[in-house]
Amino acid sequence: MLEEVERWLATRSWSVTDRPLHRILAAKQRTGQSVSVVLPALNEEETVGDIVAVIRHDLMRQVPLVDEIVVVDSGSTDRTAAVAAAAGARVVHRDTILPRIPAVPGKGEVLWRSLLVTGGDVVCFVDADLKDFSSDFVTGIVGPLLTDPDVHLVKAMYDRPLAGATGQGGRVTELMARPLLNMHWPQLAGFVQPLGGEYAARRTLLEQLPFPVGYGVELGMLVDALHLVGLDALAQVDVGVRKHRHQDGQALGRMSAAIYRTAQLRLARGHLIRPSLTQFERGEDGFEPRTYSVDTEERPPMVEIAEYADRRVA
Repeated sequence: MLEEVERWLATRSWSVTDRPLHRILAAKQRTGQSVSVVLPALNEEETVGDIVAVIRHDLMRQVPLVDEIVVVDSGSTDRTAAVAAAAGARVVHRDTILPRIPAVPGKGEVLWRSLLVTGGDVVCFVDADLKDFSSDFVTGIVGPLLTDPDVHLVKAMYDRPLAGATGQGGRVTELMARPLLNMHWPQLAGFVQPLGGEYAARRTLLEQLPFPVGYGVELGMLVDALHLVGLDALAQVDVGVRKHRHQDGQALGRMSAAIYRTAQLRLARGHLIRPSLTQFERGEDGFEPRTYSVDTEERPPMVEIAEYADRRVA
């Protein structure tokens, strides 16, 4: 491991217990920074309500840490929107944000658009499929941003149990993202969960970053933030255990392809020879090919969008 990464691990990797809540609140009051929590959601009616309820109870009613909770619905066909609204979130449908640019499916698309419907100086992203959610996820990653002006992006790190086995989650991380980062961006080798969906950042950073529309958004954001603000502006916080819904192997294959494509563009900005992935499923007549397109689109930095600039002036 690079000496720089070893030093970073010693100075920019923390535990949620390192910053007591009273210290975080005092820093928020002193600096006047506001905090938005965004949940990108697609068919998450079973979990989204509990997450919203915990944040509202712990971090809005008991203490004034979070200023707004926004659930951005990515085209759910279940009761996600109704459940989230009943729990106290402001729910915005993806397609109603910046309608002049037609929305495309993808997590990164939703995160990018969320910048237009939130106002926080610090924006905290939380996946909507978490089970047994704790507000430590929010305080852990927001805390360093409120208490340390040199930190610009904070990722949560945690154990990810799979089928009862500790440390077996994060298969795409171990098989795709970690090798890519270690070989091509070794400064980022210290991130325990580089693809994790729980992270917070200053709006002033997020609005300058391009957003891959799909699953490549987390890797792309890390790499781009490294080049824009440097390693010491990035950090991670241990928040314990993350329990969530796991996807099947083929879905993970498509996720891996999107992540590889995101890395490829950042390595060379070169021509993508074949932006598709063929997988196989057994049918009545043997194995049948299924070909999926790989996300090839990225949204520009939000500061380049006229509507965003107009909103800031207003």
